[in-house]
Amino acid sequence: MFEPHAADNYRLRMHRARSVILTDEELVEIRAAQRTFEGAYIRTALGQFSFALVILKIFTSEFYSIGALFAVYGSGILFTSLLRRQQGNKQFFSEIGEDGLNQKKFRTSGNVVVVLTALSVAAYGSLIVLTLRLGD
Repeated sequence: MFEPHAADNYRLRMHRARSVILTDEELVEIRAAQRTFEGAYIRTALGQFSFALVILKIFTSEFYSIGALFAVYGSGILFTSLLRRQQGNKQFFSEIGEDGLNQKKFRTSGNVVVVLTALSVAAYGSLIVLTLRLGD
């Protein structure tokens, strides 16, 4: 999933991604994608970690499993942001194909949306089960 030295495999205008000098329009495009995708995922993960910390610090020990659930959910979102960042790099830079030619890749966020949906459904399903067990 994660490639060592990925910047050597991706090119833009025949330059390695590591050494390319970007135009102003390309910089704006990259920064907008980082704000939209990476920033949103990081903010969401930090929110989940903060909520988990509040639950673990304020409530009694019977709520610890709920706090741990939100910490795991935040970790899942953080991992998903890494996956989305890798896809964003592939989307912006050209990848050298097996035939030696540059090819531009475009991928929608569909697979990331599916991962986040499954993660959220599992987390909130577990939250319902843990909440119902509090009364026992």
